[in-house]
Amino acid sequence: MLEAFYQTELREAGSDEAGRGCYAGPVFAAAVILPVDFYHPLLNDSKQVAAKDREVLKEIIQSSAISWAVASIDHEEIDRINILKASFKAMHIAIDQLKPKPQLLLIDGNRFIPYKKIPHRCIIKGDGKYASIAAASILAKTFRDAYMEQIHEEFPHYGWIRNKGYGTMEHRKAIEQYGLCKYHRKSYQILPKQREIGF
Repeated sequence: MLEAFYQTELREAGSDEAGRGCYAGPVFAAAVILPVDFYHPLLNDSKQVAAKDREVLKEIIQSSAISWAVASIDHEEIDRINILKASFKAMHIAIDQLKPKPQLLLIDGNRFIPYKKIPHRCIIKGDGKYASIAAASILAKTFRDAYMEQIHEEFPHYGWIRNKGYGTMEHRKAIEQYGLCKYHRKSYQILPKQREIGF
């Protein structure tokens, strides 16, 4: 059972990312402010929710939230600044779009770069504890999945429509056979001798 809020004095926003561990594509982050009476029985950490239910929740969160936003940082910037900084930057960009501005940020995980002067709480496995973080995890995951399905059309042999860029056996075997394409994160050292295609 998710907690509705961490506290009730300040306006809270939950934030989470999707795609940090992927071999290819952007990292996405979302930030969500939920109304005080929000509840949905399906809402949970996006990894615990079936794909079809995530799509249902995405629509409900977008229509019910006081404010929500999604942002992404592409593979090239991930390679330049590293994935952790890219994840935090995506969170900052998403939070920046929220109106009204949150007064407290709930961040999934154990680290965060402070956003302006807004206090934050890092909550390990927060997407399975607080509704606003769970909602952010659903948006980040569904937006990222849709993006990976879109670029799958360009490079179908990697199976992104199924693995979404994660290092599954299917994806790793395709990389061995075809090398890396323009969407792969080169800083991840996926192959000892990296070959590139698709430029």
